[in-house]
Amino acid sequence: MQHREELHDVLARAGLTVVEDVRPGSLFPPEAAWRIARGIAAPDGVAREALDAAWWRRLRDADGEFLVAVLGHRIGGNDSWWTRVRHAESGVPGLTGDPGFVALSLDGQVLLAEVPGAGGSRVTALDRLSERLEEAAETAGRETEVERAEVWAAVPGRRGWPLHWAGGIGSNPAAPDELLIRLLDVDEGFLHGCDRPAVLDAAVAHPDPRVRSTPADTFRPRLTSDQWVRLVRAEPSPDRRVLWAERAGVWGAELPEDLYDHLLAGPSRARAAELPGLPAPHLPGLAADADPLVRAAACARWEELAAPLRQRLLADTDEAVRTAALLAHHTGVPMPREVFAALPDPRRALERCRLAPGLEAELVRDGDPEVRRALAANPSLSTHGVAVLARDPQAAIRSEVALRPDLTEEQRAAVRHDFDPASMAHTLPWVEELHGDADAMRRLAASSHPLVRRSVARARHLPPDVVARLARDGDRVVHLVLAESCEDAPADLLLDVWRWWDGSFSHPDRPRGHPNFPRAGLLRHADDPSGRMRRLALDDPESTPADVARLARDPEAEVRRRAAEDTRLSPADAVRLLNDPEAHVRDTALRSPRLPARVLAGLLHDRDTASTAVTNPAIPVAVLHRILTAAAAAPR
Repeated sequence: MQHREELHDVLARAGLTVVEDVRPGSLFPPEAAWRIARGIAAPDGVAREALDAAWWRRLRDADGEFLVAVLGHRIGGNDSWWTRVRHAESGVPGLTGDPGFVALSLDGQVLLAEVPGAGGSRVTALDRLSERLEEAAETAGRETEVERAEVWAAVPGRRGWPLHWAGGIGSNPAAPDELLIRLLDVDEGFLHGCDRPAVLDAAVAHPDPRVRSTPADTFRPRLTSDQWVRLVRAEPSPDRRVLWAERAGVWGAELPEDLYDHLLAGPSRARAAELPGLPAPHLPGLAADADPLVRAAACARWEELAAPLRQRLLADTDEAVRTAALLAHHTGVPMPREVFAALPDPRRALERCRLAPGLEAELVRDGDPEVRRALAANPSLSTHGVAVLARDPQAAIRSEVALRPDLTEEQRAAVRHDFDPASMAHTLPWVEELHGDADAMRRLAASSHPLVRRSVARARHLPPDVVARLARDGDRVVHLVLAESCEDAPADLLLDVWRWWDGSFSHPDRPRGHPNFPRAGLLRHADDPSGRMRRLALDDPESTPADVARLARDPEAEVRRRAAEDTRLSPADAVRLLNDPEAHVRDTALRSPRLPARVLAGLLHDRDTASTAVTNPAIPVAVLHRILTAAAAAPR
């Protein structure tokens, strides 16, 4: 690793022997050491003119060992590793001067540092580190309203990290809409997570096409139908106009008929012809279009085409159009052997067409397992064909049959299928279509196939007896899916799922954020052996600031992080948690509105913390406006 080798060379030239690179673990982290070395949330009176040999003797253990990090040579980013080194001589290591360093004794009680600054190097020497930091946190926590006002009046003040600020302002929950609309001209990245109607309105009307497209090009767009329409109309690129129309349809937006007229009149007409929401009056024109790609697209709406148009497409002069028409025609009319044999690619016919009885009987016993597997999912396969493939020697083919919607649950149970319980639990489309059918949900909730039951559990609402049955299911993924998706999931199930699941990318707030998640009585978990359960204690309405203070000192990082999120956290504890060994706890503390203004203002001007600190809701709105002005003026 190049960075590691370069660091080791620097240390060797300083007269140090590298012992090992170590993760911070439970030690005081390098990131916090850098911050204190720069004077942020640091004890008073620690600056020195130079570090003499006496301080280095206090730093080293009996074997001459200590921990060090060197500016510009970090391992692992901001939360860099310490490097354990040995200094056998009695003098001063050659670390002073550029580029800067922080060093920590192995017991975590002595911190030495030298970092460059605008007025020259800043030298720090601290002993009794934990005690001194405790005192500094208590002092910072006693900040008065007058002191806070004085601090914010001076921000942004000195040169900071404006590009870091621009990237974080959009995630500040206290930022008003007007500020975020200003931010669109500086950094539009925040739109990926934005759900504010006024800001999204401004984004889709923005003159910069990159800004306009950002809220649509996200994992889960939050645009209304009207906003989608405005976005499509404003897009200058014909291809991207159709792309946004496609995405709008996927997310359930309704597009007006005149917009389809506009899309079909453009150079991307062939692609626009494939839009599933295209109004039926357009189909005759598409079926007779001069472009074969457009005529082929019309075949996807076969059942809506008049008989003369179908016959015309079946006899089309273009082979691709004739093939598309044949495949559509034979979803209802059995395909004879000679037509199948003449197809340029038979796979699509295997997957979707109704086949003549003799042809089907031959193909379900074909020697090529890929042929049989394609047939196994064909919705037009006959009952006899399904029965043959249900006994196929290939487990993958039987497993495909086991998920067919036309099986009774007794038939499904009789199919010997393979299923990996750890596989991705995708929802079966045909089960999803039945989510509003209570009788179907009752029948399918008793299915022998876990994926069918998991798909039932994805329904937003289910009858009480179905919920009760799924809550007793032996497949815990059924419990997870129920907790994530079903608004009727019971409290005891949600609490049980919480013991082993903390939320997914698609459902980050479940199960704890579910409206049925229990709140009363959670204080009983304050002394639970499991940190996951201790986290819940602060959700109890009966919990107190004293409970927050106790859990802020919990041995498990996830519990301390939960305390750092709590608005009852004391200012002193917020400052203490900035020095937590775990990065995610420190990041949460950075966002705590309980941080004293003097500390928070310092964090805004620190390279390592600026982009997170600017998301803190305690920053006054007027200050956020000034910060944005500074960010907008910074060279890009």
